[in-house]
Amino acid sequence: MKRSIQYLLIIALLGFAIACDTDDFLTEVNPFERDLEGFYSTPTEIDEAFGGVYHALYTDDPVSHEIIIANLLSDMMLAGGGTDDAVAKEIDAFRETREDVFRDLLRKTYDGVNRSNGIIENIERFDFTQFFDNEQDAIDFVNQAIGEAYFMRGFFYLRAAKFFGGLPLILETGQDRFTTGRSTIPETYAQIASDFKKAIETMPAVPISQIPGNRYGHANKWVAEAFMARAYLYYTGYMTNMEGQATSELPLTDGGSVTATDIEGYLNDLIANSGHALATDFRNLWPYAHVNQSAGNATLPWADNEGLAWVGQDGLFPTIGTGNAETIFSVRHSSADWNFGGQKINNRVALFFSIRGNSLVPFGQGWGWGPVNPKLWNQWDDADPRKQGSIIEIGNPDQGTQNYDQSGEGDHNTGFFNKKYTSVQHDGARGVIAMFAYLYNNPNTDMQLWHSQDMILMRMADVLLMHSEITQTATGINTVRARAGLPAVGYSVDALKQERLHELAFEGLRWFDLVRWGDVNTAFTDVINVRNLGVDGVYNATYRPEIKGLMPFPQTDIRLSNGVLTQNPGWN
Repeated sequence: MKRSIQYLLIIALLGFAIACDTDDFLTEVNPFERDLEGFYSTPTEIDEAFGGVYHALYTDDPVSHEIIIANLLSDMMLAGGGTDDAVAKEIDAFRETREDVFRDLLRKTYDGVNRSNGIIENIERFDFTQFFDNEQDAIDFVNQAIGEAYFMRGFFYLRAAKFFGGLPLILETGQDRFTTGRSTIPETYAQIASDFKKAIETMPAVPISQIPGNRYGHANKWVAEAFMARAYLYYTGYMTNMEGQATSELPLTDGGSVTATDIEGYLNDLIANSGHALATDFRNLWPYAHVNQSAGNATLPWADNEGLAWVGQDGLFPTIGTGNAETIFSVRHSSADWNFGGQKINNRVALFFSIRGNSLVPFGQGWGWGPVNPKLWNQWDDADPRKQGSIIEIGNPDQGTQNYDQSGEGDHNTGFFNKKYTSVQHDGARGVIAMFAYLYNNPNTDMQLWHSQDMILMRMADVLLMHSEITQTATGINTVRARAGLPAVGYSVDALKQERLHELAFEGLRWFDLVRWGDVNTAFTDVINVRNLGVDGVYNATYRPEIKGLMPFPQTDIRLSNGVLTQNPGWN
């Protein structure tokens, strides 16, 4: 339900600002008069506490945004930007010339962890039966909340561990992360897996057709099963191919482990019982496919000619779109102004990765980060509709890019940009402004605040491809290929890699695939002809194997720890 587009900011427990996207239990209690001892005792307070947990998904610093970082690091995107975007070029080139580039990612990780810990520690102190019609509903509420909190704690640790490796494991409120040493990578992933396992075993198995609109966006059992598979594949691949410690098991904190058979069971459960399913057309997942009434005509002629219709981003019963059963977990973004959230609650992937210096219809402008490596375009079969469904080709009238100014200010310009997360705009009653500004009646006309597109973190196509990888069968691969109208293939690692590249391009997964497969050591050999500020140039990026796919641990945290925390290899 898109009522969550207007966020309610609440000052809640421990004085943190939270953003809440549900209004079931909201009351007019003065937040400054909350009793710490009695907090978490009502559904309202649990809901507010989860608002704080989910608010930690947003990073203040855009270069600490997990999808921005991962895309810049991958071999399918160049740095781009302009002369004032040196940090993008540093990330892309595996250099750190300034300290603490990714510190905000780590800071928000522990915000989310601590807020999750608060729920885990306190919810079972209270009896919730008075708030529900029967005891079972109260039990289900508590189980969902406990499992959701465990999942979110594991999620935040997984998000950070993929960039930093072993982490200080903070498992109770009040524990100091600066005096808690970094756990090893196996210890860190054991905690992640244990949290996910607890979440899977605790949260009720509710099909998505039975989840009310005001719960859209909350983690559930299906989300936990999907991310358990992601954690398993990343950990076992990383340890085998980057650390040279071959393993096929994901450890648990109790000494047990999660095996490939366990993961297959989780994915089978999700596929059979969740209600999630592929959209009928891959291209309908992305806003450029919207049948846009406010434009007065087709916003993107190609999409109109292809008969596309955006499924929307609000589950099975959307206010806009045809109904989205494919998205499993996403970050909701909102309209904003500079006094209310600013860029942080907008989708900054769309802003930063939009075309630089050109305001076209239907594609608006942004900062021009992440121009697409032309190798991807050139090796991608034209018969695959995901090619044009994923990449904007400059100079193509069908795409509305024929008036692109080639003398623009961007660096590393290849003539290709991502189409999944980009500014979409059209001419209407208010002039040429963002499609989302028309859809959600956003009065703000600042192009930096137009991006209300959800950031998808997990979708059904990824689940099917993970299922093929786990089972070493082509069933999931071919289900995804059939959706694209492509013939079936037999299972092979190469077929899996190609399918993940083409299905999931620019969604922040390519970098982690390169790392876990060990392909990162040989992926960065391209010398690419580009345009820099309108002048011909050459681009190449050289990966440094000594960093083992990890980013620099924030130096400020190391200093604050008085030597307890240590730096990652290759970044001293």
